[in-house]
Amino acid sequence: MEYDDPLDISKSQRKRELDELKKLGSELLEFSDDALRQLAISGKLLEALRTAKRINSNSARKRQMQYIGKLLKDEDAAPLVAAVDARHHQHATHTREFHKLEELRDKLIRDGDSALADVLALFPRADRQHLRKLVRQARKEQETKQPPRASRLLFRALRELQEQPEY
Repeated sequence: MEYDDPLDISKSQRKRELDELKKLGSELLEFSDDALRQLAISGKLLEALRTAKRINSNSARKRQMQYIGKLLKDEDAAPLVAAVDARHHQHATHTREFHKLEELRDKLIRDGDSALADVLALFPRADRQHLRKLVRQARKEQETKQPPRASRLLFRALRELQEQPEY
């Protein structure tokens, strides 16, 4: 429902909208300074966000978020919401890929050479001997209850393989 006159909007609706803008502002606080500068926001809003990042007191931060919400009323919120959504999607994708690599590493340690074929199918340019060496070391560390140094190295090697352009 579109309202032509701002007086037609109820006070509760205005509060809900301001709360949504404050929530958007708090999500913008997670962005780095460079990422904020890349967004098309006013200088006042950029400075208010920088100030909010420096505030430690809860009551002062609450007042600053109120101010940020008011400044966001004058901004076009659609690109800001899109940027926040893109950031959440990127984080979820990164987390999903991280978990897949962890599962692959654990499968390699658990199954050994039979799982190595799966890894080589995913990463054809992988160094088979290096991976086998890391798997043997990780298994030995698990059996002797040592810190998982080789397991971390194996994960790092898998991540480097994933980040290669031909992946």
